[in-house]
Amino acid sequence: MRAWFSKISRRTKILVGVVAAFTVVIAMFLLRGRDSGAAGFQTEAIGRGPLIATVGATGTVRAQESAALTWKTSGTVAKLGAEVGDLVAEGAILAELAKSSLPQSVILAEAELAEAQRALDDLLNSDRARAEALIALKDAETAYERAYNYRVELNSQGWFRKVVIRVVNHQQVPEIKWYRGYADPGTIASADDDLALKKALLEDAQRAYERLENGPHPADVAAAEARVAAAQATLDMGRIIAPFSGTITQALLNAGDQVAAGTTAFRIDDLSRLLIDIEVSEIDINGIKLDQQAALSFDAILGHEYVGRVAEVGLAGDTLEGVVSFPVTIEMAGADTLVKPGMTAAVNIVVTELTDVLRVPNRAVRLVNGQRVVFVLQDGRPTPIQIELGQSSDEMSEVAGGDLRAGDLVILNPPTQMFGPFGG
Repeated sequence: MRAWFSKISRRTKILVGVVAAFTVVIAMFLLRGRDSGAAGFQTEAIGRGPLIATVGATGTVRAQESAALTWKTSGTVAKLGAEVGDLVAEGAILAELAKSSLPQSVILAEAELAEAQRALDDLLNSDRARAEALIALKDAETAYERAYNYRVELNSQGWFRKVVIRVVNHQQVPEIKWYRGYADPGTIASADDDLALKKALLEDAQRAYERLENGPHPADVAAAEARVAAAQATLDMGRIIAPFSGTITQALLNAGDQVAAGTTAFRIDDLSRLLIDIEVSEIDINGIKLDQQAALSFDAILGHEYVGRVAEVGLAGDTLEGVVSFPVTIEMAGADTLVKPGMTAAVNIVVTELTDVLRVPNRAVRLVNGQRVVFVLQDGRPTPIQIELGQSSDEMSEVAGGDLRAGDLVILNPPTQMFGPFGG
């Protein structure tokens, strides 16, 4: 009997334990269900403060000037005058081909250049041409004066000479005979023709002298300079010359290399001014103005932030896959050697700086039936409040209208089932 009661007691203890444990679980479940509406939400008290509105985009760094320098003819590289990292001045010779490997036209250009340069120098600095023009002018004046006086004499009676042809020993021999009287029509016509010719020659001599009287004529100088430039261009086909001052960023040749026309030798970049080209959507473009500040960052340069300014805003947009965007150029300020052309930059242009506005986290804002709504925790329950937004940054937005007040607890993670009663 005693053993039996002892056995029943153990069963009772087990049952009591199970019932008690089940009761505790039910109680905890009910309590958690009662508080789950509040305990499961992430909230944040909104307040007032500054807000910096930005427009973000990504772009590629480029130099203000950049050029790939290529050979204009074939040959063998004789010597190099620059390597990667060198700062070179405009007009510097960076490489040359061996003269013996150049085409004949390029070799002869050296002599043609010397001759053309000498002719230009003579034109600019020598008085010989002007002196010769003056002598020619005086000779033309004398010849015209003689022809004029002779023609005047023909208008009066006097002694005139006439050339007649006599036949002596079966040969024609010219003979000048003088006679007194009036000139015959043939003599007058011949004198008129001679006078007209002498007048034309005098006018030509006068124009030639006037061109040189105050120095060489601009057209003559331009023609001489063109000949010099043409010879120089031909000679330069065997050289690589820096088109502007900059830094050698690529060198793709060595002495002794055989090259052909079109082969790239160097790349040169003017790193004194670095630019970043970005595309801004049509929604944001009207907020972009010249000289607005921009924050710049690079995935390739960790821990460094740079600044820039808006240097150019495009006036015409381009459409790509249905999206209209406008080109905007950012000029970097204070770029260091870590920044290189071709790098990708994240750009945030500061379009508005507000000092004291009511701010709400962007992650708390939902779109319900086309209206901006936030859910505020009131008495442990989420309550929707319709708001209007002003300027926005990456994380916060300005509350421009609505019943939201500083100190309200907005729900950062409202569940989607809350949108149903409000039409979302």
